[in-house]
Amino acid sequence: MPSRYLTPDDDLVAMFDLPSVETVYQRRRKRTGPRGFRVGRHLRYDPADVQAWVESLREGAAA
Repeated sequence: MPSRYLTPDDDLVAMFDLPSVETVYQRRRKRTGPRGFRVGRHLRYDPADVQAWVESLREGAAA
């Protein structure tokens, strides 16, 4: 996991092999994806929040 804040298009789409950046935005609107925040007009994700989201998915799959 990179130590810098992640971008939706370059980082999350590539990291999770998503079909498009629109998938990231849809999950944000539905509150089913990792927690993101705005820096001006740019959306960013904290790597720790993305990791916590992945862990919650793994825990839910194991249950």
